[in-house]
This record gives sequence, structure tokens and C-alpha cells, in this order.
Amino acid sequence: MSRKFLKFEIDLDFVLIAVTTSLKDYRICYLINKCLNFNFTKTTDLEVDISPTSGPVYFSLYTDNWEASETDFYFIANKGSDGYLIPEMKKADYFLMIKNYIDDTDLEKLVSDLNKIAEIVAAVKIDPKKK
Repeated sequence: MSRKFLKFEIDLDFVLIAVTTSLKDYRICYLINKCLNFNFTKTTDLEVDISPTSGPVYFSLYTDNWEASETDFYFIANKGSDGYLIPEMKKADYFLMIKNYIDDTDLEKLVSDLNKIAEIVAAVKIDPKKK
């Protein structure tokens, strides 16, 4: 009897930057908007079912879009209503997820500019494929 194997790969077509700061979400987004010319706006909280036995966990979510390059930005809180979005990274307060396309030079400049904001302790690019 022959066996067939199904290879499944999760789509990780995004860039992730971990941001550590003591500021509230609205305050850090205001500073990013002001200092880096973004236009983050508050949207409906991200709803995630972390455990099948408990209800959903809600995470603060802000979005922006660069229409010229069709790049989407999501600023997501790591600490939610009842737990962490990524428990392995409890020191990260927020994540900046970039979907679609961003040039490597623009990405490096963005990380560097985030680190220039005095209230941000650290902004570090994370490889989501890393185990």
C-alpha cells in the first residue's frame, strides 16, 4: 500500500517588528504618527481564540496603509484582555506587522527611526519563520 504525505506550510508573508515601551497604545501610535509620518488609526480590537475552553482574547489594533506601494501596517498589542498574543515574547509590548511589500532599505530605516523615538526602549525585527 502506498502512502501519500500532505505538506502544509503556513503563509508567513509579512514582516514583524517587536516594540518595547511603557506607553499606552494610543500614546505610542501618536508618537509614531508624529515622528515617522504614519497615520495609524484605532480599529476594532483583534479577536483571537487562544483556548477552545475559554472565550476570545482581545488585543488593541491600529492600522495604516501606504497606498503607493499597497503596504499594510498593523500595530498590535501583545498583552490582551486575558493573556498574550505571543506568550514566548512577553517582553515585547507591541508588534508592528507589515504585510505586502516593503523594501529592505525602507524596513531598516523604519526600525532605525523607531529606535530614535525616546519613549521606545527597543524595536527589533523578528523572523516569524524562526522556531
